Parts: sequence; C-alpha cells; structure tokens
Amino acid sequence: MDSTLLECVRRFADANADMYGVARTPIPGLFAMRATAPSEMQFAISKPLVALVLQGAKRVTTGSTTFDFGAGDSLLIAADVPNVSQITRASAGAPYYSLVLDIDLAVTQSLVLEIGIAQAETGVPIRVDPTEAEVADTALRLMRLLDRPASIPLLQSQLIREMHYWLLAGRHGAGIRALGITDSHASRIGRAVALIRSAYAETLAVEKLAEVAGMSPSSFHHHFRAVTSLSPLQFQKQLRLIEARRMMISEGSSISNAAYAVGYESVPQFTREYGRLFGASPARDVRDIFGKSQIAA
Repeated sequence: MDSTLLECVRRFADANADMYGVARTPIPGLFAMRATAPSEMQFAISKPLVALVLQGAKRVTTGSTTFDFGAGDSLLIAADVPNVSQITRASAGAPYYSLVLDIDLAVTQSLVLEIGIAQAETGVPIRVDPTEAEVADTALRLMRLLDRPASIPLLQSQLIREMHYWLLAGRHGAGIRALGITDSHASRIGRAVALIRSAYAETLAVEKLAEVAGMSPSSFHHHFRAVTSLSPLQFQKQLRLIEARRMMISEGSSISNAAYAVGYESVPQFTREYGRLFGASPARDVRDIFGKSQIAA
C-alpha cells in the first residue's frame, strides 16, 4: 500500500472527521474513516461500496461469513446486504484509517456497456481482496485533488470513472459486474431497494416493489432474497430498526418517538423486534452505549 495515500487520508481525516470518525470529501461518494480505538459492533444495510483499509484492522460479518482484514486490503460490498462491522485494531498512536467510495451504478453501467460484457458472472455480495496498485494509484490522485479545490469540478468525474474501471477490471470485477447490467437481477432488485430505502417508514406492498423491479411477485421475492439474503419485509424491518437506533443514539429521541418515526404503530412490537436484532432492549442498548462512551471519555 502506497504510504503517500495513507498520509493524504490521515491528513484529511484528522482535520475533518466528525464525532463518528467520518470525514466527507467535496467529491460526492468519497469519504475517509478514522478511529482511535476499537469500536462497538455497528449494524447496517450498506449500499454498494469499496473501502480501502490503510491502517488498522476491521471485521465484517454477513450471515455466517466473517471477514477479518487490515492495511493493504479492500472490502467490497456489491449489494444491499445486512452486515455487522467492528474496527478491531486502532489506537491513539496508530488510528484506523480507510478510504471509502460509493459504487456509482450509472458509471458502472456505462463502463459495462463500453467494455461489452454480455452477462454477469456470479459474484458474492461481500468480499475482501488485496488492494490493487491501479486502484490505490487512482485513489491517491483523487485525494490529491482536495489540495487544489479548483481542480475538483474539472477532474473528479474522470477519476471516479477510472476508479470504477480498475475495480471492474480487477479482482472485485465479478462482484460488481452484475450491477452494471441494466436488466440483470441485481440491477432490478436495486431499483426496488432504492424505493424501500426512500420510503422505509411507509407500508410497501410486495406487488408494488415487484412492479418497480419488473418482475412477478413470486420471482421478485425469490431474487430479492438471493441478492440481499432477506425477504423484502425483513429488509424494510432492519432498515427501520437501524434508523431508530441511530435516532436514539445520535439525536436523543425517546423510544416511542423513534418507533413511530420509522413506521411502527406499536411500541411493544418495536421493543421485541429491536431486541431480536440488537440483542438488548432499546433502553438497555442505549444505556450501555452511553455508559461505555462516558468511560472512554
């Protein structure tokens, strides 16, 4: 891994990271991550992304599969799948640093058409591989744009496109190729996922989601589970619970306000389902998190 890329990310993240260790760049979809201590487990349904780990180590679990990886590795999440992540190696003297780029579906689709890929290979939704030199080099040139803000509007698009090209051409290619084929199952399910994400607090009929995906309800249900590992209802439920947890922890929302805001009509039902996903009741979970934060401070 090019130490210059680490220095660029370190400098930007140290100056711009928020309370959660996220440093958003002026380039859409590109941000740096920083942590000075191992983290608690984080629950998420991540959008497609690639994360280049530059220092420290992390663990990501999806279903029954766990990945442990560190500096010099890249994590690819190629579908909207539920995962649990945890930074496992970080300290004040040697913080965890990574550079994350959201996968742009429009750019991916454009490149797949130009490359002329007729069909997608089967790829796993989450994988870890050594970061390739071309990917690291393009990431470095993207980070260097931040030192010259006037260059960003002129050069960011071509570098983002180049990054996607090297990802498609390299080890991660099989994982994201299906996203670039407009009529692939992954692409169709992605359209339904986008609707669920934008309207997770609403009641969404499977028939409506299937229509958005251009599939019959039975076919949609089968392919949705194959891509995300969840049924549409389970997917929406996890989104609601993850958002409610964020509201209680980050915004100080009460349990009932968070439950109603994400679409629950019954607080007891919310509490039961919250406990199944996070392993503790909302009150205990939030209390434990704040207690650990005070000890760390």
